[in-house]
Amino acid sequence: MTHSFKGQVALVTGASRGIGLGIARELVERGAQVCVTARTPEPLAEAVRELGGAEHAIAVAGKADDPAHQQDAVARTMEAFGRLDLLVNNTGINPVFGPVLETDPAAAAKILTANVLGPLAWTRLAHAAWMREHGGAVVNVSSVAGLRNSPGIGMYGVSKAALSRLTMELAGELGPRIRVNAVAPAVVKTRFAEALYLDREEEVAAAYPLKRLGVPADVAGAVAFLLSDEAAWITGQTLVVDGGVTLGGGF
Repeated sequence: MTHSFKGQVALVTGASRGIGLGIARELVERGAQVCVTARTPEPLAEAVRELGGAEHAIAVAGKADDPAHQQDAVARTMEAFGRLDLLVNNTGINPVFGPVLETDPAAAAKILTANVLGPLAWTRLAHAAWMREHGGAVVNVSSVAGLRNSPGIGMYGVSKAALSRLTMELAGELGPRIRVNAVAPAVVKTRFAEALYLDREEEVAAAYPLKRLGVPADVAGAVAFLLSDEAAWITGQTLVVDGGVTLGGGF
């Protein structure tokens, strides 16, 4: 049987499209109410409509690494739904392509701020607003790029490795009432990842034992499992969701 999240409330960052929206959709379909965040109001409004309207979802627009936005989103979630049981730190950026050694220090700092310090801040706020007293579950969206060298997107890989390590630290600190886990997807067919497969999807997918790239629902199902009571004895782990591609050393 599919675990129900009825009566629970989730906040999903970076959820106007792609993996984040897929996760939000999965949670709503299982009974949760959600707050979705992203930078641009219009796609967020469309996401709320797709999720069933204000009864099921609210949206708060802003930059995921902006402290004022973080505080506003958590406060509005509490105002709208009265609780915050589940947090999914999905937002991630990769504004540069090239060797780590040649990455502009300002760009490297921006990646680490958004991909590592952002999830830490969101978790701190969710903890203070609800989870410290009532418990909860957090899932961070990492990447297989953080598991091995990732030429061209090396700084992104460094940030995702750090996010998986942060997951372990938070799990140790926040147990037993709060579980913290991560998922590490390979290439998922979203706008964010298009540069990795566009116009050569069949060629890229050939390296995957399951012979296809991921879709948001693949990641959403794994995230929902880790958030659910079915994973009640799992914390501090990074679940690889990759169609088997890392078995051969690729991604």
